[in-house]
Amino acid sequence: MTSRVLIAGIGNVFHGDDGFGVEVVSRLSTRDLPPEAVVADYGIRGVHLAYELLDGGYETTIFVDAMQRGEAPGTVYVLDADPATGTPHTEGPVLDAHGMHPAAVLALLRRLGGTPGRVYVVGCEPLTLDEGMGLSDPVAAAVDEAARRVRELVHDALERGGVDVSRHSR
Repeated sequence: MTSRVLIAGIGNVFHGDDGFGVEVVSRLSTRDLPPEAVVADYGIRGVHLAYELLDGGYETTIFVDAMQRGEAPGTVYVLDADPATGTPHTEGPVLDAHGMHPAAVLALLRRLGGTPGRVYVVGCEPLTLDEGMGLSDPVAAAVDEAARRVRELVHDALERGGVDVSRHSR
């Protein structure tokens, strides 16, 4: 069976830098990726994403999303969110259609009876998540770097059957 990779852009384009993941996958869809890589904009449709992971047969998933970790706006992160290495597990309700961050999507997937393969998050520190369209300057400047890192993760996952995330981390 051929290995497959899902690249899922997550975020709300009506909340400034939260549209980062959507912009990165838009940029990626115009780039040369192997046919085993599926690029999709899930926006705020986290429930749909969980069902895609349940039925899609992906060995690797790469979430692309804005994420606050306390660094300078525009900082790009690559995180290993593999369950074997301690994916954050969310408790309580996970069916908030407007707040389906990667951990909530994975929690819903588990509740549906699915198990994720390898999971990575390529994130970017936002400047603003206020209402409004368009990315801030530092986050817009990080889109190409994030797309480059996603392409590296895809190629590593397909060539070696896994990724050494330390090669890609900040």
